[in-house]
Amino acid sequence: MSKFTFPGKKKLIDSVTPIIRLNNFERSLDLVHDEIKIYVKRDDLTALGGGGNKTRKLEYHLHQAALTGATRIVTTGGLQSNHARLTAACCAHQNIPCTLILSNNVAIQDDEYQSNGNLLLDSLFGAEIIKALPGDNFGELTESVISQYEQAGEKVYFIPLGGSTAVGCMGYVDAAIEIAEQEREMDTTFTHIYVANGSSGTQAGLIAGFTLLSNPVYIKGYSVLFDKVVTQQNTKRLVTETLALQASASSVFSVNIDDSQLGKGYGLITKDMRDALECLARTEGLLLDPVYSGKAFAGLMHDLKAKKIARGANVLFVMTGGTPGLFAYSRYLQN
Repeated sequence: MSKFTFPGKKKLIDSVTPIIRLNNFERSLDLVHDEIKIYVKRDDLTALGGGGNKTRKLEYHLHQAALTGATRIVTTGGLQSNHARLTAACCAHQNIPCTLILSNNVAIQDDEYQSNGNLLLDSLFGAEIIKALPGDNFGELTESVISQYEQAGEKVYFIPLGGSTAVGCMGYVDAAIEIAEQEREMDTTFTHIYVANGSSGTQAGLIAGFTLLSNPVYIKGYSVLFDKVVTQQNTKRLVTETLALQASASSVFSVNIDDSQLGKGYGLITKDMRDALECLARTEGLLLDPVYSGKAFAGLMHDLKAKKIARGANVLFVMTGGTPGLFAYSRYLQN
């Protein structure tokens, strides 16, 4: 892959994350008849902080932070942000102070959501946590916090929501290359890739990576944060910016977004998500999260049941982690 230009990165992931086949799940939906095979890329198994997709992005962001001489990382997210949790964990690993500015942007007020799950782990990893108050201008609050640190002599490196910048997307260019190598080892070719899309960096990185590899695999993102139009715009912009990091990059790519699983909004439970979460747990013993992968897997199940995936397809679902968030949603997931 030397023909591509990669920024440096911190080594935060010890090994290639495995790809496994969901044989029991296939039988539960009678996919054998249509010769459809379902695989998952276990990016929930990245080493630090409970695992998840954001670690790939943080490898690049924390390297850039080191190059700037940063003395503190600041990032933002919701109360149950997976990105915030993994930023806190990776900063602990790299021995750099971390501040999380968190907004209560989900209409859930129970004690578990307000204190358990990712938020509990943020504290365990030693992050400073600043919670926005109702009525706060979140952008102004973030700027004010950064300014206060800088006035105190700190060198702040700010990571935007989800780590979703062109630099962060390089983590999923890496993943695309990794998947292509695993395809060769498995002697198979994936016809479809399914993934959740929140801040768009994961899907954008995959699209950029497979575009650079001249691989036309169909990549479908299920929006969990914004509607289809906004998510398409964000994803296309990030793909374009990521490809621009290469000396000679193709500008021909497709962005496939579906917002049918968004429900009433980000972080809000849907019946389809809960059904998907229970199905995978009870057929394969694998855990989805209620905000991202649960809704994306619900979308995959819908497409399979609606016969939208052709006979003989090899489908790869990217499992992005986030299972600590299950404990913040306990009252909504209990029978």
